[in-house]
Amino acid sequence: MTLLTCENTRATEAYAALHAVVDPELDEPITDLGFVRSLTVSATVPVRVEVHLRLPTSFCSPNFAYLMASDAKDALTALPWTDQVVVELDDHHDSDLINAGLAADAGYLGTFRHEAESSLDELRTTFHRKAHTAALERCLTRLLRGRPDLAEDAVGEVRLEDLPDDEFTASLRRRRAVLGLPDLPEAYVLVDHDDARPGDIPLALRRARSTRISIDGNAHFCRGLLATRYGEEVTSPAFVPLTDLHREGASS
Repeated sequence: MTLLTCENTRATEAYAALHAVVDPELDEPITDLGFVRSLTVSATVPVRVEVHLRLPTSFCSPNFAYLMASDAKDALTALPWTDQVVVELDDHHDSDLINAGLAADAGYLGTFRHEAESSLDELRTTFHRKAHTAALERCLTRLLRGRPDLAEDAVGEVRLEDLPDDEFTASLRRRRAVLGLPDLPEAYVLVDHDDARPGDIPLALRRARSTRISIDGNAHFCRGLLATRYGEEVTSPAFVPLTDLHREGASS
């Protein structure tokens, strides 16, 4: 049985909090994508948490980069025991600008000033909608594969209660909640962000599949770029994969 120190326990909680931060375009946690380069938590009071992030290339979109870094800082600041949170983005062409803005809590507009056309709210909304579209496509495609008797043009009648209780359905429900869509057993699955049902079901499903394939393909491409850029770089000792945490908990 392994006893965790207070510092390691807090590092575990901090890493779990970062797991809730997603890449807006790829719709995957930054922890799963390997974007968390290091995580350290001080053993003394005041408790300081410092995180360094890395991206597949130095020219990744600055607004995406800022959004992830800002969300990471917010997630860690929300932990009840953090006194000081420092999040820095490494090896990006706008690292200095982004890191200074994060340190000053300047926000996106305050950080990029005249270079920022608008706040990140619209960008977040766009990718929340894409994530929902991809999630419903995954659910409906799995349903079609598991039920040969179900015609493609009949998926427009599929409701949440018709889906299996699995991770794909749970993911869809989370994304529906973000958009304010109803989470009721009788709610239709194939709807847009305004809860409107499409007229052409096969066309709507093909478009949804295109969105999902684009997201999955970009994620695969970014993983390859990250691996090429950093190779087998060793992360901080405080960086703890969630799979290892689950394994350790089971063994104790």
